[in-house]
Amino acid sequence: MKILFISLGCDKNLVDSEEMLGMLAGEHYEFTDDETLADIIIINTCCFINDAKEESIETILQMSEYRRDGNCKALIVTGCLAQRYQEEIRKEIPEVDAVLGTSSYNEIAVAVKKAIEGETIEIYTPLDKLIVEERNRMVTTGGHYAYLKIAEGCDKRCTYCIIPKIRGYYRSVPMEQLVISAEQLAEKGVKELILVAQETTVYGKDLYGEKKLPELLHRLCKIPGIVWIRLLYCYPEEITDELIETMKSEPKICHYMDMPIQHASDSILKAMGRRTNKRQLIEIIGKLRKAMPDIALRTTLIAGFPGETPEEHEEVMEFVDCMEFERLGVFPYSPEEDTPAAELPEQIDEALKTERRNAIMELQQDISIDNSEKLIGKEMLVMIEGRVADENVYIGRTYMDAPNVDGNIFVHTDENLMTGDFVQVQVTGALEYDLIGEIV
Repeated sequence: MKILFISLGCDKNLVDSEEMLGMLAGEHYEFTDDETLADIIIINTCCFINDAKEESIETILQMSEYRRDGNCKALIVTGCLAQRYQEEIRKEIPEVDAVLGTSSYNEIAVAVKKAIEGETIEIYTPLDKLIVEERNRMVTTGGHYAYLKIAEGCDKRCTYCIIPKIRGYYRSVPMEQLVISAEQLAEKGVKELILVAQETTVYGKDLYGEKKLPELLHRLCKIPGIVWIRLLYCYPEEITDELIETMKSEPKICHYMDMPIQHASDSILKAMGRRTNKRQLIEIIGKLRKAMPDIALRTTLIAGFPGETPEEHEEVMEFVDCMEFERLGVFPYSPEEDTPAAELPEQIDEALKTERRNAIMELQQDISIDNSEKLIGKEMLVMIEGRVADENVYIGRTYMDAPNVDGNIFVHTDENLMTGDFVQVQVTGALEYDLIGEIV
């Protein structure tokens, strides 16, 4: 039987999808990317913000047509939307045969078997469960890089975020298991490990009584074959001197950090339930840049949070202008059901939220161009990602760029390169978010 597997949402969700694919491959199912040929369709959903929720619902509705009128014998929905809206899915979309919650994806093979046999099922495991069994994960990112999810859930309870209710409280994956998983990925040819969790910086505190991310990083750096290790989702208040020193001293750790700050006005940060103020953010950013002058800092902001005044928006603009983040993304605030922020007064008009988001991004575009132009003439190590069709140009990434969210460098060369190769490149030009270079 052939399975069409659709993975939506974030890289943490992708890891769950790859785990499920590995389990299903172990049961000797085949895979297809053609919905008209699929006997089974599985959708791993997201509902972090409204746009993600709409994409998930639309995808389920589209695939339900193949369950109703096509070759499909079973339609299965997993992930965050399935966890949050199981009753609505079962009631409103009868074509769905099985629904699995976020802590139940290890039951995917059982769900497929029962659904094919005509049984309609729901599998929901308590959100305090952590799935840590060893499995033959199927990496879908090309094989040269992979995400390593080091924890599940979150304890922060930011007022705008639904994640704790659909993923549970913070649970670290035991360090030994992570090292084994990373070694297995390296044996398969993975050269870049990207550490992810809802928050990577508090890794280990629940298991070992103290933050253990630096120790984990030291152990991962010893794995042969791994060239780069990248950190995403580092909450600023949890960044310790020990973590900074580890990043500085371990050559394999990219001088890159994804550090979501969400805002820069103390009053809005407080309303968001964040645990830093502007002064602390400035101090943390300054400490990182002093220790690693070449560090690339990525952050995310929310525009139009309830009650945000024009003055507070301007404060964010001034902060972005002053900090000159190497990478930055902005989301218009999305009111999510069952979150405190959705009940706040002074909800802001959608058009104004978008206007404020666009203003920040226009400012960031100018900053990005200036930062990129400063790199012209420098030599940088580049991981090759692919080739431009019919041209002697390859697409690559520097240590400053995480896949799918940051820019690329376009490398001109007559050499034959393979995806995953590392080459030394001199930067010869700069675009708004990308670079141009030649092999040294």
